[in-house]
Amino acid sequence: MRKVLFALLAVSIISGCRPAAAPVSVGNKPVSINDRPTTNLPLAPTKPLAEMSWTDANDRVQKISDMKGKAVILDFWATYCAPCREAIPHLNSLVAKYGEDQLLIVGLNVGGEEDRLKIPQFVSTTRIDYLIAYPEDALSNFIFAERSEIPQTAVFNRSGEMIAKLVGYNPAIQKELDAAVEKAVNSQ
Repeated sequence: MRKVLFALLAVSIISGCRPAAAPVSVGNKPVSINDRPTTNLPLAPTKPLAEMSWTDANDRVQKISDMKGKAVILDFWATYCAPCREAIPHLNSLVAKYGEDQLLIVGLNVGGEEDRLKIPQFVSTTRIDYLIAYPEDALSNFIFAERSEIPQTAVFNRSGEMIAKLVGYNPAIQKELDAAVEKAVNSQ
């Protein structure tokens, strides 16, 4: 009798611990698990790119559409990122070459709260000739929709259209950045 009860208990435990079957789609709508998309395709932006914004250290909010008439570089970086640090002198040289009246560069820190606290010390030892700010979630989600590495650098022409997005920093990417900035500054 004990053996029978033990066998029944073992069978019920084993059959109760099997994983659930995968969801089955009935209809044309994609299947979602816990309201999360099950696709690896980027989600559509939550608002127009021109309305995506960033906030500087003085709590001033700016958005891409505010910068029409200037070429804009949005550089997504963190203090702990070696390629990000390598890009800073080149970004400084672009500010010097084109001037702030033609080219606006915004260093958007995406290193998290702990990195944000390190920025004052970082800028005391590293010259940065452009604005440092913090992107809103919609802008970060848009930029990092396909890849999560940093730095990521978005270049916008004078009309506010994104003409290039570069991931990483090395001599080849520097040349691509220079070409994109030249195109953006000379756009009408």
